[in-house]
Amino acid sequence: MACRISELVIDAADAEGLAVFWAAVLGYVETGREEDGSIELGPPGVGFGGPLPTVVISPSSDPRRVGKLRLHLDVSPTDRDQDAELARLLALGAVPVDVGQSGEESWHVLADPEGNEFCLLRARVRPV
Repeated sequence: MACRISELVIDAADAEGLAVFWAAVLGYVETGREEDGSIELGPPGVGFGGPLPTVVISPSSDPRRVGKLRLHLDVSPTDRDQDAELARLLALGAVPVDVGQSGEESWHVLADPEGNEFCLLRARVRPV
């Protein structure tokens, strides 16, 4: 028996705004809300327990980052090349982040509207 990642949880000062951002980035839709204001996102027509993890945006009054992130998300384009996907993510509100990369990397380091870092990889993957 093994485990599978079923949810990724991101703390946010503006859960509504960050949910809109990540839903657009991933092509997810809202699949539920909790009493604490958490918003769960997942692939259309599939909720918790599906083949892909859901993303829960959880309201927090103190989502400050301290030090290097121990975990970040990597995303890969599914229907366009990396340059086109980078342009789309920047238009959605992502911003480039300098974490000491040389400029020769095959990925781009970005941050979502609340400063959570993630990487856009070059390799395309098939949509699920």
